[in-house]
Amino acid sequence: MKRTGIVLVASSLLGILVGGVSSTAAPTEAATSEASARVAPAVQVPPGHKIVQRLQAKGVQTYTCTAGAWKGLEPAATLADRLGRAVGLHSRGPIWVSTVDGSAVEAAPVDGARNEVPGAVPELLLKAKSTRGSGVFAGVSYVQRLNTKGGLAPTGGCTEGAQTSVKYETLYTFSVPAL
Repeated sequence: MKRTGIVLVASSLLGILVGGVSSTAAPTEAATSEASARVAPAVQVPPGHKIVQRLQAKGVQTYTCTAGAWKGLEPAATLADRLGRAVGLHSRGPIWVSTVDGSAVEAAPVDGARNEVPGAVPELLLKAKSTRGSGVFAGVSYVQRLNTKGGLAPTGGCTEGAQTSVKYETLYTFSVPAL
């Protein structure tokens, strides 16, 4: 049994080193169910779609002072794969762009599809408005912002036109229609 385990681990590592990690491989049913179990119902991807990419994001949420209150201006984050490699950027739109293949997805929040998180920006479900390219983000239909940390606007008053950036982290998942 030890030998079988070692062979399986070695085979998996060899597959990663030789073939890379496939960004479009469908997760196993068990992995999908396990991930869905931890996602608030309000931000779950509708049936008929499958998650094809999970990317960790670190960056900032930038706010601007308008009429004496902080309003969201734009996010700016770097997306990393499960091995910690930077593979994309997230910016105003909101838009996610692959730095590996240039593909992109622009999305908009789904009305009412949010889950408040104490001390952090809310979790969201976003529906794709458009995609570009044939790479990582090709055909993306939904984006989830999950497991958020930080990023909340400052409390209290502000000076008109002032800007501030607040660090945040999140997990973005990208789904495509299941065939």
